[in-house]
Amino acid sequence: MNTGDVRLLVGLGNPGSKYTNTRHNVGFMSLERYAKKKSVEFKERKKVFSYLAEIGVGSDSLKLLMPKTFMNESGLAIRAAMDWFGLEANQLLVVVDDMDLPLGQLRIRIKGGSGGHNGLKSTIQHLGTQNFCRLRIGIGAPSNFPEERKAKTISHVLGAFNSKEVSIIDQVLNEVSLGVDLIREVGFEKASNYINSYKSEC
Repeated sequence: MNTGDVRLLVGLGNPGSKYTNTRHNVGFMSLERYAKKKSVEFKERKKVFSYLAEIGVGSDSLKLLMPKTFMNESGLAIRAAMDWFGLEANQLLVVVDDMDLPLGQLRIRIKGGSGGHNGLKSTIQHLGTQNFCRLRIGIGAPSNFPEERKAKTISHVLGAFNSKEVSIIDQVLNEVSLGVDLIREVGFEKASNYINSYKSEC
C-alpha cells in the first residue's frame, strides 16, 4: 500500500448500546477514539447503511465508517460506501477484533482470508476480493482447548472487557490512532513494521 492510499477507514462492530464496549466492538471503539482525536463527529448516512465521519476535504479526505448492518452483514455497508464514494479495495482499511491474537497485540496485513471472522467474511463476499488492508486487534481467546473455546466463543466476543482489560484496550486504541496516521504518512510497509511489533505495557 502506497503513501496516502487509505481513503476509507472502517471499524467493524454491532450497533446499539447492548454491544457498547464489548470485545467484538473494538473496531467501533477504535474509530470513535480516532474521531475524537481528530475532532469530527459521526452522522447517520442511510445511503451507506452506516454512521459516517470525515476528516479533511477533497481528494485527501479520510472517511470513517461504522456499519449499522450488524457484524455478519458488514460487507453490505462497505460495498455501498465504496460504490458511493468511487473507491477501490486498495483504499480500504478495516479495523477488526481478532480472537487468535493475545489481548494488547496488533497485526496489520494488506490481504488475506477472513480467519473465521464473520465481518471479514461478509466484506470479502461483497467486495469479491481478499485484497484489502485489515488491522486486527487482539482480544484473546476464552480457552486454549478447541472444544471449550468453541463453546465459549459467542459469550466471549459479546462480553464486556473486565477492569484489567479496559486499561490495556485504552492503550491499544491510542496505538491504533497513531497507526492510522502513520500509514497515511509513510505508507503501509514502514507503518506495518511498527504496528506489528507493538505490545501493550500492561
